[in-house]
Amino acid sequence: MSALTSYVARQFGGAGDPAKEAAWGTRAATERTGGAPNEPLAERVGFFTDTSICIGCKACEVACKEWNRNPEDGYGLTGHSYDNTGELGSDTWRHVAFVEQSGERIAAARESGRKLVDLGMPSVRSAASTETPSGAVGVQPETSLDVDVFALASSPEGLTPTAGSDVPDFRWLMSSDVCKHCTHAGCLDNCPTGAIFRSEFGTVVIQADVCNGCGYCVGGCPFGVVERREKDAVINHGNAQKCTLCYDRLTEGQTPACAQTCPTTSIKFGPLSEMTRLAEERVAELHARGMTEARLYGAGSDDGVGGTGSVFLLLDDPEVYGLPPDPVAPSRHLASSYKRMLAAAGGMAAAAAIAFVGGGV
Repeated sequence: MSALTSYVARQFGGAGDPAKEAAWGTRAATERTGGAPNEPLAERVGFFTDTSICIGCKACEVACKEWNRNPEDGYGLTGHSYDNTGELGSDTWRHVAFVEQSGERIAAARESGRKLVDLGMPSVRSAASTETPSGAVGVQPETSLDVDVFALASSPEGLTPTAGSDVPDFRWLMSSDVCKHCTHAGCLDNCPTGAIFRSEFGTVVIQADVCNGCGYCVGGCPFGVVERREKDAVINHGNAQKCTLCYDRLTEGQTPACAQTCPTTSIKFGPLSEMTRLAEERVAELHARGMTEARLYGAGSDDGVGGTGSVFLLLDDPEVYGLPPDPVAPSRHLASSYKRMLAAAGGMAAAAAIAFVGGGV
């Protein structure tokens, strides 16, 4: 299928199917990646960013820039705590946010978390269960709760709530943001040149040497991640840029530079299903310790992007971290939009024909 045919198919078909785009488990894909002809490809990989243990050291930012040879952003502070980069962009593929909170805001976050718990989230998997536990924000509960976390916490055999249940007077929220590598990626669906592709690892990668700088991908990203470099940039000037999840390292069996460097293991990397499981267990642990503000972001498949390859544990609402609470890839509405457009055009043509015939009688 040519790049033009593929683009038109995505436009009329809405969001793409990642499994088909990556050709997981097919002969061509496995041969391309060095596997046996009938050997399925490895499962989708991704990040789990645990903001509860991020110390804001920015080692991930530095490692990302060094490995990918991205330009520096300057060393002047933005005025928002100790932040000098501000946001993700063409030169910054990892961004560590600093959010300062008072005791009043922390208490409000804890109350909003309790409401999430009242809805049945999260649970933890029992020893005999093979069901997937439900998560928090962005995770659709698939089954009834296996374990009552708070009953477990109060039992002699379970966890005992600690001083974590006390509301502190002040805290920093620190979070290392990155491209979400969406299941239904608006940037990929919008790209007319084939510069953006779904890799064999389930990640979304931009080929700078194929990109023509049209910018369609910029508007297609609901997270504001993709950006074009300035035309006077030293390398890849004018081209769209974003995190590749270190595709070049993955093909060599290595861990992405940011996760390899993180000193607190706040950034974890591995099979996405394993990352989601770890995230759910961590939320359950924090809730059992009284920290009800903990919640997940991007871990569900029922949101507007079909889930992401970057799962986050947050300690407040997504908006506090600069994340959209309900992201939707514009490409998911393309098919219905085209249908409405054609229906409207047909109605106008019919009206015009009736007017013409009626006027001639």
